[in-house]
Amino acid sequence: MKYQYNVQEILKQEIWEAVGEKLVAKMISEFMYEDIIFPEIVLKKENRPLYQLKPKEAVIYQFEGKKRLMDSYRIFPESIHRFENGTWEKGTNPIQFILDIQEKVGMTSLTTGHLIKEYNNTLLADAHILAKKQQVTSDELADMDYAELEGEMEGHPWITYNKGRIGFDYQDYLSYAPEQKKKVKLAWVAAHVDLAEFQSVPGVSYETLMNDELGKEKIEEFKERLKEEGLEASKYYFLPIHEWQWNNVIIQYFLEDIAQQRIVPLGNGEDYYLPQQSIRTFANITDKIKHHVKLPMSILNTLVYRGLPGERTAIAPMITQYIHRIKEEDSFLRDECSLILPGEVASINYDHPYYKKLQGAPYQYLEMLGVIWRQSIYSFLDEGESAITLASLLYVDHNEKPFVSSLIERSGLTAEEWIDRLFQVMLPPLLHYLFKYGVVFSPHGQNTVLVLKGHTPHRLAIKDFVDDVNVSDEPLPELKSLPEELKPVLRSEPAEGLCQFIFTGLFVCHLRYLSDILDVYYYYDEEKFWSQLRQSIVDYQKRFPEFQERFQLFDLLRPSFTKLCLNRNRMIDYGYRDDDDRPHASEFGKVRNPLYLVCQEKVR
Repeated sequence: MKYQYNVQEILKQEIWEAVGEKLVAKMISEFMYEDIIFPEIVLKKENRPLYQLKPKEAVIYQFEGKKRLMDSYRIFPESIHRFENGTWEKGTNPIQFILDIQEKVGMTSLTTGHLIKEYNNTLLADAHILAKKQQVTSDELADMDYAELEGEMEGHPWITYNKGRIGFDYQDYLSYAPEQKKKVKLAWVAAHVDLAEFQSVPGVSYETLMNDELGKEKIEEFKERLKEEGLEASKYYFLPIHEWQWNNVIIQYFLEDIAQQRIVPLGNGEDYYLPQQSIRTFANITDKIKHHVKLPMSILNTLVYRGLPGERTAIAPMITQYIHRIKEEDSFLRDECSLILPGEVASINYDHPYYKKLQGAPYQYLEMLGVIWRQSIYSFLDEGESAITLASLLYVDHNEKPFVSSLIERSGLTAEEWIDRLFQVMLPPLLHYLFKYGVVFSPHGQNTVLVLKGHTPHRLAIKDFVDDVNVSDEPLPELKSLPEELKPVLRSEPAEGLCQFIFTGLFVCHLRYLSDILDVYYYYDEEKFWSQLRQSIVDYQKRFPEFQERFQLFDLLRPSFTKLCLNRNRMIDYGYRDDDDRPHASEFGKVRNPLYLVCQEKVR
């Protein structure tokens, strides 16, 4: 029986119960945050009151939790118990929990059925991660290379089904999941120029890109392959493709293109790559200076299919030019912040010949074949610098030591000094793009890269422009330079919507977890944490008083924001529909802004 050894080694009882207990605690915490469930306090205790949830007439859950800022809760996993048929047992079963709450929260059986699959996939991945986690410490991660470190991460901190990966079988998981850290070679195909569209920034031609990525010998090999088929190489673009996508999508959906030699398989490239946390982005480990490669992989994971939207792929280099031009013409971003913007310098998009004609086609079928080449983060690093994703700061090893603590210890700074430095590096460039230019990135944990020097935050890198650059819908004079070609594609947002990319993308999605980790490990007061963050915004505003109207328009210090919900979107609002546009976070209620609350007499 294939993989019997793998499964038996990983799915041991103690590992299974540990990952189940942790996931149930996460589900309770995040569902409370999103107002999906409403447990009540039945016993008041200092810092750890006892909560009770009664999802069914005959079922009760009890657990201890700590109320935190940002309307959040820390749930203590070991305290979770479930009562049914006169018996209390440990509440370590996420699947039973989702079945228990299904009717109460209004989930359909269709949604629940698919969600169970995503939770099982997540638990399997978590079991692999936990088994591996026992072999490496946070101190050891502090010496790990950027691309390798990505393979140690554990997925989205907020989405409870964060490794659902519908479309992968177990072999795919073992071969391609980032946490497996299996190096891969990328397959290459030739795509006819009549259907494939190549775009690049000035100074990057198709020929120079191919020479850099493939080398002359491999190019000649591919050209010879076409010649053997009686085809002219000048009529084709070469593009890499993931082996999974070729086997599971391209062969099935592009049959006619292959038959008519509009798509011609060429074989593997020579370089090895490691998948990054997004699964579809690959770092070259044969030559780290070479581009990172972003490829479509039509699996359903964390709300969306992980394809490459054709329209955005085609204009990716133009977005890069726009973002780069702002930085190059702004001395604050260029010289003081020394901001790094790994550009998406070239792309190829290949639309499906029939789905592109189908009005209202499900979006997944418009994202199946293409590639984006992004500048490598390694190409920007100076001597003594190293890079980590912001997401890595949320890692906690099996000894309960956070990765961020290892960095703080090695830096020689106090926790307070290190956090101050983090905010001084991270916030000013993001605020400057927002306040001065009406432009935001989505600075969540994967897109935001910290460049360290002496294990201390030194400068910031922001990546992934094609999916996550958005602009204000206000008639700001600075937006007059926005190219006309970008206006129909880039999302324009009202003021609060634009602020949400920072408030939710960074503050909710990342910093509320970091503040909790620091509280647990350092007893670091979260009011102090959010006060430091607020002060970094106030310091920026004092530095640029000429933007006072913008500070009021894009008010990050307001009392509350619309609460954006990710789990609610899958569970209740969107489910598993297959629409013509990607689902967006659900809006439900309000979340109190800790940056406002820390200035009030009574915070909670």
